[in-house]
Amino acid sequence: MYTYILWNPDGIIVDLGFFALRWYSLLFALGFIAGYQVLQHYFKKEGIKQEKLDRLNIYLIIATVVGARLGHCLFYDFEYYSQHITEIFLPVQFSPTFQFTGFQGLASHGGGIALIIALIMYARRERVSLFWVLDVVAIATALVGAFIRLGNLMNSEIIGKPSSVAWAFVFSKIDSLPRHPAQLYEAILYLIIFAILSAISQYKPKPQGYIFGLFLTLVFSARFIVEFFKENQSAFEADMFLNMGQWLSTPFIIIGLVLLYAKHKQNTTHTGEVATS
Repeated sequence: MYTYILWNPDGIIVDLGFFALRWYSLLFALGFIAGYQVLQHYFKKEGIKQEKLDRLNIYLIIATVVGARLGHCLFYDFEYYSQHITEIFLPVQFSPTFQFTGFQGLASHGGGIALIIALIMYARRERVSLFWVLDVVAIATALVGAFIRLGNLMNSEIIGKPSSVAWAFVFSKIDSLPRHPAQLYEAILYLIIFAILSAISQYKPKPQGYIFGLFLTLVFSARFIVEFFKENQSAFEADMFLNMGQWLSTPFIIIGLVLLYAKHKQNTTHTGEVATS
């Protein structure tokens, strides 16, 4: 008989009454800090000014938070948020008592769409190669994604389906059933993808855009597969052949494969040339 892992962490690190610092928020912030260090490495390598990186960071933060929040509200809980529009953008609760809640509900697919739009805007304004920016941000994003899934684990959210595997977690805040630690599966996969993309960028130069295409293919394929081990996030998914996460991942996978094919056919190699004016 297996002894399962009892998982019951307090999602709150410090509670001041009007404000609570949560593990999810801390890991989210640490993910961005780690991602920033990755981006700084590539910007320094190309001799691009620090100011351009700082401006990029602003684009990334705003796009990630706004896009992920809108993605959750539109894709997973539209019925509720269509009636509570102010709660989409304000991380507070006014009744029954005023409380800082944070943005409880973020969807990575929404964040991904917003990031691509933001990077197109950034590249045009800063006169930097779009595909180069997409490549380096893709590498950093894989690392950030691992931190975010660890945050989900600390919150006992996005839980897996019941399972009898030896490493099953019992999420005590949810029920007493042993379940797949789906958040941990994703975090590990994202770390592996981060390592693969980093290695390719360092040792196997490819045409600009190749790493971004590989990122889309690997990350969203991983997401697609892990969804089989997750509980549905919304009730309406129960009767779907594939759940919402899988349907939303499919276009990203297709785009990634098309981009990989197009870049593979190019005879030029990735030179990393960017406009730095």
